[in-house]
Amino acid sequence: MTGNYCDDDPNAEKFRKLFIGGLNNETTEDTLRQYFETWGEVVDCVVMKNPTNNRSRGFGFVTYQSAAQLDKAQAQRPHTLDKKTLDTKRAMPRDGSEETQASVKKMFVGGLEETTSEEEIRELFCPYGRIEKVEMIKDKATGKQKRFCFVTFDDFDSVDKCVIRKRFPLGDKSIEVKKAVSKTEMGGRGGAGGRSGGRGGGGGGYGGNWGSNQGNYNNGGGYYQGSDGRYGGHGYNNGYGSNFGSNYGSGSFGGAQRQDLIHSCILLVATSHCLIEGMLFKCLLPG
Repeated sequence: MTGNYCDDDPNAEKFRKLFIGGLNNETTEDTLRQYFETWGEVVDCVVMKNPTNNRSRGFGFVTYQSAAQLDKAQAQRPHTLDKKTLDTKRAMPRDGSEETQASVKKMFVGGLEETTSEEEIRELFCPYGRIEKVEMIKDKATGKQKRFCFVTFDDFDSVDKCVIRKRFPLGDKSIEVKKAVSKTEMGGRGGAGGRSGGRGGGGGGYGGNWGSNQGNYNNGGGYYQGSDGRYGGHGYNNGYGSNFGSNYGSGSFGGAQRQDLIHSCILLVATSHCLIEGMLFKCLLPG
């Protein structure tokens, strides 16, 4: 399906690219390529190096010819190369939010209808991995189902695979998924000493999980909002605070409307203040 539902080629590079962390400093691009060619044709392989001394930075990337080959490699975790256990993850695109780089088994699903059932959610996402739990969220005051839910898989790789795709068709709508990263999970991730972030000359700014910038997370309650802040303040308090779902509340998508109302109130107060000052000034003028 095309358009807003999913305009991605199933074999686009983002579905074929694997991040490899925990490399032995002696591992070369040739040995890395040779190892991962066990599961398919490798069209690109790079070990990231420090530009000042040309030493390995402990991570790299492997790009397969097809997404199915990457799936085969991930199914064989954990990988060991040159006496080091590797940390292999799908290379997550940078989208301005740090939670995208976290490894979690739980994801947020937004944009549902009030009538969307748990069975529909399970049917949609079961091809991506074994689902442990689906949480359909209801409004405590009205009893109506909210327009978002949470899906928990048994493997973080299933969440990564969904989040890379981002949008899915459900009925005649497009729904969106994001990683559900709790405040505790984000707060417990510091920098991996010595392996500062960024991809060097590769562009795109990858390597955050091995970098020094992972402590800069949201100080607010619950789930990390990301730079867009769209999932704020809707009262899902089961250990994850209340930062998801404001755009997916019951009724219309009310976040923007509430913000417009606040701006209108501020403008009204400011206008009233000016009128009062004008009246006082007029009264003080000599007759």
